[in-house]
Amino acid sequence: MILKRIKTDIGTMIGENCYIIQDDETKETMIIDPGNLTEELAEMLETLDIKLKYIVLTHCHADHITGAEQIKQKYGGKILIHIEDAEGLKNPDVNLCYYIGLDDVRVNADSRLNDGDLIHIEDLEFKVIHTPGHTKGSICLYCEKEGLLFSGDTLFRGTWGRTDLPTSSFENIIDSITNRLMILPDDTIVYPGHGKSTKIQEEKTIYLDMKQKEWE
Repeated sequence: MILKRIKTDIGTMIGENCYIIQDDETKETMIIDPGNLTEELAEMLETLDIKLKYIVLTHCHADHITGAEQIKQKYGGKILIHIEDAEGLKNPDVNLCYYIGLDDVRVNADSRLNDGDLIHIEDLEFKVIHTPGHTKGSICLYCEKEGLLFSGDTLFRGTWGRTDLPTSSFENIIDSITNRLMILPDDTIVYPGHGKSTKIQEEKTIYLDMKQKEWE
């Protein structure tokens, strides 16, 4: 497996993480959260000689989706997003394009995902984990074989995603992280939508402490 991270800037948002996953033999490729088709990202895609199968969006915010249509037009592939966030792709009040200084952003999903769906890139399998909270349709992608989790804006190193935005919920995001992500193996590497990677074991203390306080 080939895994590349490209940081993309768009509007007023700096450092959104776009991930490229590729089977190194067949070149079959998945892109996660292309916030912008930057020159650096385009050069990487050309260098890898991709056969693009999927463009997966972990949620509908503009800083994660704006490059999706342009990439699809140039390289092919199907745009996937959770069913609960599909409408937000076409709603500026939900995808927040104006909030980060962009003109109207609207993206068309080719398929809608549900919790437990499996996405395959050759023999690599990624499980869709529905993690509402940052948005109602936020998802993470878990590859058990490689011990990887792509967490979008649900789980970051040392914290969680914002919950003061349309369709977000603090209670839901903490429940999603505590009961859906912290149960994964401790050595699972977490690749978030912004910032540095981490591991499940490094984040557990935060959420175990919160759960303990609930019990007291």
